[in-house]
Amino acid sequence: MSDEQQAESADESVDADTPDDVEEEAETESSGLQDGDFVRLAYTVRTTDDDTVVDTTSQEVAEEAEIDTENYDFEPRVVIVGAGHVFEAVDDDLIGKEAGYEGTVDVPADEAFGEYDSDNVRTVSADKISEDDRYPGAHVNVDGDQGHIETIIGGRARIDFNHPLAGDDLEYDYEILDVVDDREEQAKGLLGMYLQQSPEVWIQTDEVEEEMALEGGEDVDPDEVETETVTEEKETLYIEATPQMTMNQQWMFSKQQIAQDLMTRLDIDRVIVQETIDGMGMGGMGGMMGGMGGMGAGDIEDALDDVDVDADEIVDELEAEGDDGHDHDHDH
Repeated sequence: MSDEQQAESADESVDADTPDDVEEEAETESSGLQDGDFVRLAYTVRTTDDDTVVDTTSQEVAEEAEIDTENYDFEPRVVIVGAGHVFEAVDDDLIGKEAGYEGTVDVPADEAFGEYDSDNVRTVSADKISEDDRYPGAHVNVDGDQGHIETIIGGRARIDFNHPLAGDDLEYDYEILDVVDDREEQAKGLLGMYLQQSPEVWIQTDEVEEEMALEGGEDVDPDEVETETVTEEKETLYIEATPQMTMNQQWMFSKQQIAQDLMTRLDIDRVIVQETIDGMGMGGMGGMMGGMGGMGAGDIEDALDDVDVDADEIVDELEAEGDDGHDHDHDH
């Protein structure tokens, strides 16, 4: 066989194999997790150098690391693949994986919280810091920048505005527990990611009345446009707010963005946040005047008996004082 014939034969072989190879590669890429999938992760993040726990979903790991466990729910988190909810290196590692997979991803400092920058250490006037926060180690906000005080002498404070983990390489251990398809579970999981706590949620379809403008032509005065009431179905996510949630700073400052993200991700029409305030009783000073707390007439008489006071005597004294008052009015 000539060299030319061998070349043609090789080309034909490549052409014959290429479709199968492409199909196999496409199948591999499309199997497993893909961008946009909701997934529940258990994970622990540590610094590579000294094995310090940075973040975890494990209560046991948090307690061993002496992390405050009172204000957070340590439980697996729901994230959306490719949405930036985890480090980019972890997002990339999730693609194509299946539930039950366990893995470790090394995240270099520049892809985690950035390299340490000495230019981010500045000296500022102590007047810009609350008096309660004027001590080394205090976390402060100065002109919109977050930092921690290194030293404070006289009227000057040296503040490091680098992220506390700047310059640290991280090790991200994770396990894919399951893929979350239920939208209520997705909503609860996203709220848990944003707020570190998961309130009760449910989705239902409501009939909502809305005013719709009728077409009246270009010459119609906008103030005189006729409307009609129409009833539309709106898919609604209800969130039962907890006292902890209403005091959560992330929720207080970002509730609009969080709600919008939920509507977009879950393809729902609106979000309604409900807050239930339970009756705690009026206490000793509530209800009727004098701290009677809403006692009935019989209760009042019983109370007077306990302190050896005759109710009839009190009434007589009040009436006598009233008569004296009228006499004084006449004198004036």
